[in-house]
Amino acid sequence: MTVVAAYVYAEGKRDRAVSLDDAADLALAPGEFVWIGIVDPDDRELAQLQRHFNLHPLAVRNAHKPYVLPKIEVYDEEIFVVARTARLDGEAIAYGKTAILVGKSHIITMRSGSLREHTDLRARLEASPHLLKLGVDYVLHGVLDFIVDGYGPIVEAIEDSVAEMERRALDTFLSRAEVSRIFAMRREMIRFRRIMGPTEEVLSRLGHIEVDCIDAHVRPYFRDVLNRVRRIASMVEGLREILSSVLEASSLLEQQRQGTITRQLAAWAAILAVPTAIAGIYGMNFQNMPELGWKYGYHLTVAVILSAAGYLYFRFKRSGWL
Repeated sequence: MTVVAAYVYAEGKRDRAVSLDDAADLALAPGEFVWIGIVDPDDRELAQLQRHFNLHPLAVRNAHKPYVLPKIEVYDEEIFVVARTARLDGEAIAYGKTAILVGKSHIITMRSGSLREHTDLRARLEASPHLLKLGVDYVLHGVLDFIVDGYGPIVEAIEDSVAEMERRALDTFLSRAEVSRIFAMRREMIRFRRIMGPTEEVLSRLGHIEVDCIDAHVRPYFRDVLNRVRRIASMVEGLREILSSVLEASSLLEQQRQGTITRQLAAWAAILAVPTAIAGIYGMNFQNMPELGWKYGYHLTVAVILSAAGYLYFRFKRSGWL
């Protein structure tokens, strides 16, 4: 069995544990609701859930689909919500799925690919009976709030890595591996931002939807989670822009360094061209070169070479080429 927890709640307090194999267990009195948590449900368990809670066939069928993006669907008086969990795996973001079926007196959470258990979440909600007695809609809020809570540490960890990359890009050349790492992180941010958009739509709709299982008093809670998702989405977009800026800054700095080296090489080449030209002239094998027989010809030639080279060095140094 993949059922990790199944409890009936009355007046905001845990009343009893139930089993999917016993229909009598799942008989609820007025004011009670059941919260069932399942990991990777199989066909038999989904069939049991459909039979016990009269779930809509489309909701059951969709619960098995490997959804890529978050979504919300309404079937009569039932709500089907898909949220995406996220965690850091090295510098990559690994995603999971949590499908949630909500009715008037039941909420069923089905996790796939998520390592964060709902044990702590249950304990936190059960610690506030005056809120938990609001019903399944408050539990739905708690599950979505729990999932969004997992996004914050991811963004903070990536922020630290991006800040380190930014400092390094200003100090030295980025290696090929570092450039590849930046591109990989940009792809992760783009993909993460794609998750944020549909999540905002889900929470926005929950804040205004008109169904029996969502009470008007709980809608502000969904809007609070929506505001947090929007802040995280803004941070993700900012990180993506910073990574793009790091690449642009690194490229500009590299071009500037290459330009400096090119100017230095050109300056030294101009300085060396003077003695090369003079030596080339006096290396010709002509007989009638008056300077060859002059007593001070050598000294004057060396003096001209040094003076010309010194003057060029001074001018290049003054202009910032050397």
